[in-house]
Amino acid sequence: MLDSKENTEAFPATHPLYGHEETLDQLRDCGRLFHQRGWSVGTSSNYSAVLNHDPAELLITASGKDKGRLERSDFAHIGPDGNGIELNQPKSSAETMLHVVLAELPDVGSVLHTHSVWGTLLSDYYFESGAIEISGYEMLKGLEGTPTHETTHTVPIFENTQDIATLAAKIRTRLADPNFSMTHGFLMRKHGLYTWGKDIAAARRHVEVYEFLFECEGRKLALPGKND
Repeated sequence: MLDSKENTEAFPATHPLYGHEETLDQLRDCGRLFHQRGWSVGTSSNYSAVLNHDPAELLITASGKDKGRLERSDFAHIGPDGNGIELNQPKSSAETMLHVVLAELPDVGSVLHTHSVWGTLLSDYYFESGAIEISGYEMLKGLEGTPTHETTHTVPIFENTQDIATLAAKIRTRLADPNFSMTHGFLMRKHGLYTWGKDIAAARRHVEVYEFLFECEGRKLALPGKND
């Protein structure tokens, strides 16, 4: 299906998203892929691109949008408080401050959040353990800075909550803790995956890698003898 006229022409210079059309199209491509794969169905998920780190400044999906049919206008330009920098923008996701916290990291260029079946189920199954530990898969090398499959990668799990400000503060504290491993992503219980990368392409690759690994781990649990 061809894009609408809105999605083939640049925004006028007075528009809050002017000059960011290429970045928005990359995020829209993520939405189409993730929707097709069943990782962002309904209006679930949110995606962002980092424009600045200090203070944090992002482009992020507007709330309540079908991620498989995103328009260029279905985004907001937000600042460090999670609110729009310019007037007359759509409301961003309720989880915007989680993106802001991650955008404060100097090596993060994009944050992507998905709601896959496997991520949702495993985040509940392993919640009491506090994390999923994944070892030995060749696909682990798709995570930035992982040179070998002979490693154990930890994906922390946080309790799902409507108190996003408290959760954001907790994540900021964990990110600053050298004894707490959270290098590429985390899960929210019965909710889904948050992952990030140096740019949109890297973050998108991390989503693909994580979702592959989650499905492997989930299907492994169903193999004979695994839960005897």
